[in-house]
Amino acid sequence: MDKVVATALEAVADVGDGASLAVGGFGLSGVPNVLIDALHERGVGGLSVVSNNCGAMEFGLAVLLAAGRIARVTGSYIGGNKEFARQYLSGELELELIPQGTLAERLRAGGAGIPAFYTPAGVGTQVAEGGLPWRYDGDGGVALASPPKEVREFDGVEYVLEHGIRTDFGLVRAARGDRHGNLVFNKSARNFNPLAAMAGRVTIAEVEELVEPGDIDPDAVHLPGVFVQRVVALTPRQAADKRIEQRTVST
Repeated sequence: MDKVVATALEAVADVGDGASLAVGGFGLSGVPNVLIDALHERGVGGLSVVSNNCGAMEFGLAVLLAAGRIARVTGSYIGGNKEFARQYLSGELELELIPQGTLAERLRAGGAGIPAFYTPAGVGTQVAEGGLPWRYDGDGGVALASPPKEVREFDGVEYVLEHGIRTDFGLVRAARGDRHGNLVFNKSARNFNPLAAMAGRVTIAEVEELVEPGDIDPDAVHLPGVFVQRVVALTPRQAADKRIEQRTVST
């Protein structure tokens, strides 16, 4: 039952080229930076990443992106990541853009063993009808476009069929975790982390504070340990390294 692994490098040792990853985080909040840096150090490439966005300000998944290690992204938000946009528009990167709520539910459904579900989000758009550019050819043309999806009517309302997402690995960051893999997330850092953990067949959690089993009140657990296979305890310096994407101050 003790799922603690000594180092991040050891925890990601079996993540190979071409692996698929569900990665928690939103912007710079709740991003498993230490695990991502370990993957970068190992030199794995050709990765398929499922995440809300693909890093920001040269942190998080942007580290792997800049190194050319990511082949495909399934996500909702490009944002201000200029390198992400450049690789996509130049045809270096395949990108499946999904409505944010649909992405969250696809991850949750995959983790819950639900193969597919219907949602009204995207009906009447290219999300359902197909034709969204997944990959450009480098000359402004579309090399690969999204296929049409099944649309079905329920009680007079049209819904589009979306498939659950399962990945080889899930990478997440938690505020607290015990040796059994039970996790607690801090405020907005909860974001996509529980969903990414559910979607991964092997989920690795980096935790800012490692505690013993029983130290976390069962009612306080955000993600039960059944979804987590490995736990990495961060050093105090790693735990305190939290970036601010947009700093604002009052006058």
